[in-house]
Amino acid sequence: MMTRSEQASPAAQSRRLPFAARVQGILIVVMVVALALIAQQANKLLYQIGLPVLVVAAFLQIAFGNIPPSAGFWRSLKLLAITWLIVAGVFALGIELAPRLIAASRGG
Repeated sequence: MMTRSEQASPAAQSRRLPFAARVQGILIVVMVVALALIAQQANKLLYQIGLPVLVVAAFLQIAFGNIPPSAGFWRSLKLLAITWLIVAGVFALGIELAPRLIAASRGG
């Protein structure tokens, strides 16, 4: 006979969300809390905490929004690193091209 914990274990494991899906859910909650911190008008410190939390959570949500919810921990980290490399590349390209495009538009 199986013990109660052995019987509950497979069901508990099948109900457990994959890593990426859990992170996406957590990020949504964090963003809602950060928005509430920003929206409140009673305490400037809470606003100052909420703003960077929202920015970081938004960047993470952009990355995790492009990761399949079924992805496990290691696959999520790999795809997160690839996403951050792409974002960093786009930023670097923008930083490099902006002065050149401005100079070209001024005829220089």
